Amino acid sequence: MSLTGPSPYAEGVGNRFLVGLIVTVHFAFVAYVVVGGVPAIRWPWLFWPHLAAAAWGLSGLLIPLACPLTVAEDWARQRAGQAALTRGFIDRYITGVLFPARYTMPVVGLVALVVVASWLLTYRQWSLHRSG
Repeated sequence: MSLTGPSPYAEGVGNRFLVGLIVTVHFAFVAYVVVGGVPAIRWPWLFWPHLAAAAWGLSGLLIPLACPLTVAEDWARQRAGQAALTRGFIDRYITGVLFPARYTMPVVGLVALVVVASWLLTYRQWSLHRSG
C-alpha cells in the first residue's frame, strides 16, 4: 500500500460523488427552466436570467448541442470507472422515468405553457408597477 497518493478507490468514490453532484445541479437547472419564471412575477429582474436559461433549454431541444453538464457527467462517470453515457440527460433521467415516453410532446407543451405564462404574468406585473 502506497501512501504517496490517493488510492484508486478514493479517486473512484470522489468521482462518483462528483457524478451525483453534477446530476443534482442538472436537475436543478431543468427545474429552473420549467418554473424559474414564476419568481420573476414577484421580482421582475429575474426575468433576464430565466430567459437565458429557457433559451438554452429550448436550443438544446431543437439543435443537437452538447450540454456542458452532460459532458461533465460523462467525464466524471468514466473517471469513476463507469460506462460512458449513451443518451442525454433528458432522455436518461426524465423521459420514460418521470413520465411515459409517449407523453413527451404534451409534457414539452405544458413546460412551454408554464414558461410563457410566467413571462406574461411578469410583464403584467411590470407594466402595472410602471403605470401605478
